[in-house]
Amino acid sequence: MSDNKDLRAAEPATSVEGVKFVYDFTEGNKDLKDLLGGKGANLAEMTNLGLPVPPGFTITTEACKVYLDSGEEPAALRDEVSAHLVALEERMGKKLGQPDNPLLVSVRSGAKFSMPGMMDTVLNIGLSDKSVQGLAEQAGDARFAWDSYRRLIQMFGKTVLGVDGELFEDALESAKAAKKVTVDTELEAADLKKLVTRFKKIVKTEAGRDFPQDPREQMDLAIKAVFESWNGDRAKLYRRQERIPGDLGTAVNVCSMVFGNLGPDSGTGVAFTRDPASGHQGVYGDYLQNAQGEDVVAGIRNTVPLAELEQIDKKSYDQLMQIMETLENHYKDLCDIEFTIERGQLWMLQTRVGKRTAGAAFRIATQLVDQGLIDETEALQRVTGAQLAQLMFPRFDEDAKVEKVGRGIAASPGAAVGKAVFDSYTAVKWSRSGEKVILVRRETNPDDLDGMIAAEGILTSRGGKTSHAAVVARGMGKTCVCGAEELEVDTKRRRMTVPGGHVVEEGDVISIDGSSGKVYLGEVPVVPSPVVEYFEGRMHAGADDADELVEAVHRIMAFADRKRRLRVRANADNAEDALRARRFGAQGIGLCRTEHMFLGDRREQVERLILADTQEEREESLKQLLPLQKKDFVELFEAMDGLPVTVRLLDPPLHEFLPDITELSVRVALAESRQESHENDLRLLQAVHRLHEQNPMLGLRGVRLGLVIPGLFTMQVRAIAEAAAERRNAKGDPRAEIMIPLVGTVQELEIVREEADQVIAEVEAATGVELKLAIGTMIELPRAALTAGQIAEAAEFFSFGTNDLTQTVWGFSRDDVEASFFTAYLEKGIFGVSPFETIDRDGVGSLVKSAAEAGRATRPDLKLGVCGEHGGDPESVHFFHEVGLDYVSCSPFRIPVARLEAGRAATQSTGSDHR
Repeated sequence: MSDNKDLRAAEPATSVEGVKFVYDFTEGNKDLKDLLGGKGANLAEMTNLGLPVPPGFTITTEACKVYLDSGEEPAALRDEVSAHLVALEERMGKKLGQPDNPLLVSVRSGAKFSMPGMMDTVLNIGLSDKSVQGLAEQAGDARFAWDSYRRLIQMFGKTVLGVDGELFEDALESAKAAKKVTVDTELEAADLKKLVTRFKKIVKTEAGRDFPQDPREQMDLAIKAVFESWNGDRAKLYRRQERIPGDLGTAVNVCSMVFGNLGPDSGTGVAFTRDPASGHQGVYGDYLQNAQGEDVVAGIRNTVPLAELEQIDKKSYDQLMQIMETLENHYKDLCDIEFTIERGQLWMLQTRVGKRTAGAAFRIATQLVDQGLIDETEALQRVTGAQLAQLMFPRFDEDAKVEKVGRGIAASPGAAVGKAVFDSYTAVKWSRSGEKVILVRRETNPDDLDGMIAAEGILTSRGGKTSHAAVVARGMGKTCVCGAEELEVDTKRRRMTVPGGHVVEEGDVISIDGSSGKVYLGEVPVVPSPVVEYFEGRMHAGADDADELVEAVHRIMAFADRKRRLRVRANADNAEDALRARRFGAQGIGLCRTEHMFLGDRREQVERLILADTQEEREESLKQLLPLQKKDFVELFEAMDGLPVTVRLLDPPLHEFLPDITELSVRVALAESRQESHENDLRLLQAVHRLHEQNPMLGLRGVRLGLVIPGLFTMQVRAIAEAAAERRNAKGDPRAEIMIPLVGTVQELEIVREEADQVIAEVEAATGVELKLAIGTMIELPRAALTAGQIAEAAEFFSFGTNDLTQTVWGFSRDDVEASFFTAYLEKGIFGVSPFETIDRDGVGSLVKSAAEAGRATRPDLKLGVCGEHGGDPESVHFFHEVGLDYVSCSPFRIPVARLEAGRAATQSTGSDHR
C-alpha cells in the first residue's frame, strides 16, 4: 500500500510574508478541513496512512476567499503553485503537458462540507494536440489517449469556458450513431480523434476562442473556474438547502492523473464501508471498467456491483477491502471512497465520512457503539432530529392492491407519490402551484438540483447507489430510486414507457418506494411508520416483530434521555392529545391553548360573552362556561397526572369569536331591502363594528381581553382550581400552572394575579384542598422581553411564545408574509431559513437570552420554557439549551425530535460534524 512513498518530496517553502496558500498532500491531515477542504484534508490523511494516493497538492480555502473578495488571486499564489508543480514533476519524472511523456493532472473542488456535484472538476489537464500523441505512445494505446483528450475538452469547455454541455453530448451521440454503437467504449481511436476535432470547433464557436494548448494556462484557468464555482447558482442553492455557510470558500486539489480508461484491466469505482441506504455491513459500491470517475457518478453507463470486482481483479479487490477496513477503523464511521484501477494498480482518489439515509444513520451509530469504536455521547452526534423526523413519515401499505411497473436500486428510502415530470423547470413550476411531483430522468446532473429539491422523490433509469441522484437525494433525505433500467425514459417527449408498453405521460401519478426500489402506477396508500408505532407503544423494542431500526431508535433515544438537561413538554389542548404526547415521551404540557376549547358549539357562548351589554348577560354567559371549562381541565389533569400542565388563559385574536363583518353586513342589507325584521342582526352588526380591528393580532386579545371583559379570566382560574381540587380529592396528582398571555407590562400581570390569587383562595376554602398553582406569563412581546426583570417580580415562570415574538420583532404577519415574499428572501439569501421555522438567534434569540438573564436576576428560581413552534425545531432546541431554559414544548409528533436534540445539545462536540 506504500507504492507512492518514494514519489514524495521535501516540503516546499512557504509563500511570501509567511502566508501559505498551497499544501502538499504530505503536509495536511483530516483535521484541517477549514483550510484544505474535506477532500484535501482526507487526501492528506490517506497519504499519511501510507495508502496509495496519487501525489498532488491543495490550494487552500483562504486563497479562494481572497480571489472571491478581490476578483484576483493572491499575489503569491502563482509562485507557490509553480513551486509545488515543479516538486510534483520531479516526483513523477515528467512535466505537465510534456509532448513525449506528459504529466496530466486533475483540478477538483473540495469544500469543508461535501457538496456532491455542485462545484467544478476538470480531468486530464495537460493534454494538447502535441501531448496527446505522446500519451498514446507512452501508454501504447491511441484510443485511450484520444478518449482522454475529448473528455478534457468536453469538461473544460463546459466548466471553464461556459459552453453548453448538451452540445458536446449531442456530438458524442452523433458519433455513436454514425458508428452504430450504443456506448462510448465502442468508439475507436479514429472516431475519437474526429470527435476531438468536432469538440474544438464547438469551443471555438461557442466560447469565441480556441481550446488552450498551453498546459499551464489550462491549469490556471481551471483553478479559477473552481474558485468561481463556489458562487455558482447550483452551489448556492445546495448550501441554502443544507444550511452550509456561504463564506467558507472551496479548496482546489491538483492531483496527478491515474487512468481508469486504459482498457478492461482498468476502471473506476465508488465504495462504501457500509450500505449508505440501510447501514448494513457488507460490500457496497459500484465499479465500471474502462472508465473515468465522472462516468460513475454521472450514471451515464450502468455500473456493476462492487462485489463483482473480485472476479474482475481479485488482487485489487482484496487490497481495496483491506483499505476500507483501515479507513473505517481510522475514521470510526461509514466511509465513502472513490478509487481508480490503472492496469491492475489500485489508487485512492478520495475518502470522506459518507452521507447516509436516516435509517442507516441510527443503525450505524449503534453498531459502532457495539464495536467499541464510539461511545454513547458520540453516537448522539451521528444522528439528527431531522433524520428521526424522516423515519416517522408514513410508508407504503404492503397489502394494498398495486400495479408494479418496474424496480430499480433503493437509493434513498421513503414513500413518494406525485405526478411524473421530466425536467427540473416543470418540477419547480408545478410544485409552486401546490402539485406533488416525482422528477423522472435518465440520470440527474447538478443542473437538476432545483427540481430535485422541489420534487417528492427522484426516479432515474440509469445509475446506481453512487450516482449523482442517489448521493444528493440521500443528503437531502429525499426518496430516490435509481437505475430502473426496464423503464424507458424519453425526456424530450416527456414520457416514460414501462414493461408491457404502457406509457406514463407527464402529469400521470406514480409512486416510488425508496426502501425497496419498486415503482408503481397511480397512488399507493400509506401506513404509519414502525418508528411511530414504537413511540405510540404499539411496537416494543426487542419484541419479535420489532425490526433492527426500531431497536436502534430505542437505544439512541435512551442515550438522549440519559444525557439531556432540557425537559420536553407538549402543546396539547385536550386529553386525547395529552395522552398521545405522554406516549411520545412528553414530561408535561407546556401550552394548553384554552381558546381551542371554545371552538364548535361553544363558539356562540364566547361570542355572547364578548358582545354582552349588561353585567347580568355577562355573568350568565360565564356561569354556562364554567362547568364546561372545569370538565375539560379535569380530563386534562387526569391524562397528565403527576406532570405539570401549563394552561394559557384565553388568547384569541378577537375576530375569531365574532361574526364575519362582511357576511353580517350583507345579511342586514338584504333584510332591509326585503323589509324583513333584522333588529338582532343590526344590534350585532353595531357591536361588531365597535369591536372591529384592522390588525386583530395586535389588538384586543390576551391579557387585554381579560382586563376589558370582567370575570373572563377569573372564571377560567376558578375552573382550573376546582378541577385541580377535584383531582386531588380523587387521589390524583394535578400540577397545574396558570399562564397569562400577551403581557407587556408588569402592572397587567399584577392585576390579573391579584384576582387569580383571590379565586384560588376561595376554592381552597370551599374544598378544603391546598392548591399550589404557579402563576406566570408568556413572553411574546419585545417590551415584555425588555422589561423581564420587572415582570419576574410577579411571575413564577416565563414561557417564551416565539411565534408571536418573531412576528412582533420582525414586524411580520406570519399568515401573510410566508406566502408573499419569503420565497424571494430565501432565494436571495436574506434568510437561510424562515425565522418562523428556526429561531433568529441574533434578533429574537437575543431577546430570549436577555429576558432569561434579567428574569433570573430578579427571581433566581424562575422556571423558563418555550412553547412556540421553535420548541420542536432541532437547531432551535440547541439554542434554548445554550441559554439555560428548563424545558421546550412542541406538538406531540415532534416530541421525540426535541428529546433527541436536547440530548445532542447536552453532549455537543465541536469535533463532530457529519453533514
